[in-house]
Amino acid sequence: MMITWIIAAAVAVVLLWLVFAYNGLVTTRNRTQEAYSDIDVQLKRRYDLIPNLVSTVQGYAAHEKTVFEDVTKARTAAMSATGNASKADAENQLSGTLKSLFAVAENYPDLKANQNFLQLQAELTDTEDKIQAARRFYNGMVRDFNTKVQVFPTNIFANMLGFTKMDFFGNDLTDAEKQPVAVKF
Repeated sequence: MMITWIIAAAVAVVLLWLVFAYNGLVTTRNRTQEAYSDIDVQLKRRYDLIPNLVSTVQGYAAHEKTVFEDVTKARTAAMSATGNASKADAENQLSGTLKSLFAVAENYPDLKANQNFLQLQAELTDTEDKIQAARRFYNGMVRDFNTKVQVFPTNIFANMLGFTKMDFFGNDLTDAEKQPVAVKF
């Protein structure tokens, strides 16, 4: 009779562990998906700001047509990108074209003093900061989820139930971008 109770207790402990492990995996996966959604919300905000910014700059720098076309193409590509890798690449491309747009604005003192332009620039900067924070949060959630999926003994249970590693939302830098910046005075 005592052996039956010991076996029943052991089975109960294993079942409880399985329930807690499963619930932990589901909770972490859902939080990771929510974090990815937060990135999308901030990206949408940036996509909505860009046309206003471009039209403001266009009024001052009408002859900089290629810059505006590049920003528009990059925005369209970023909006239609799917998957973490292609979305990260498209976002990096968009960030680069926005830098060139702000470089154009540097050539126009009246534009730099325009209140609408300054407000849009501040909103875009704020949005970029929020995007970076959302990416960091998402990557932290992915790290936690991947750790749960990969550590023993949860990895056995996770693999049986189809939980797989998630990809980080990267800012894949080129080798040139990873080099230190040379500052010359």
